[in-house]
Amino acid sequence: MQHSKTQDTLVGLFVAAGIAALFYMALQISNLGSYGNGEGYTVSARFQNSGGLKVKSPVSVAGVKIGRVSSITLDKESHEAVVAMQIDARYDNLPDDSSASIYTAGLLGEQYISIDPGSSEDYLKNNSKLDITSSAIVLEEMIGKFMMNKAEGK
Repeated sequence: MQHSKTQDTLVGLFVAAGIAALFYMALQISNLGSYGNGEGYTVSARFQNSGGLKVKSPVSVAGVKIGRVSSITLDKESHEAVVAMQIDARYDNLPDDSSASIYTAGLLGEQYISIDPGSSEDYLKNNSKLDITSSAIVLEEMIGKFMMNKAEGK
């Protein structure tokens, strides 16, 4: 009888560890896990189309995650998406003529911002704006343009 209780306890611990592992993986996949220590600076960029970009989407340089998207708003005058990014304080040497592009990663289509460093000797600081941007590519638009060109015989 004692052997059965020990075995039941071990099975219970194994199931609890499995549930904890699934919860951790869900947080990582959904980008809800914490990033950095909250210290850093904010940079903004304007995009014609932000696609499926979400708050907490990664911001990277050369494939290295350097921050996260902190907000996405619509400029009522220009009708552009204004994306604010929180950059970790360790990466305070990004040139102020850097460019930002929205790309898609993985099979699930998670979108992220990639910053391509420029060559300026001045660096981005808090509340800087990235002027050179490239919007997200929307697959439906591309398919629609392709079909219209085919219909016109081009």
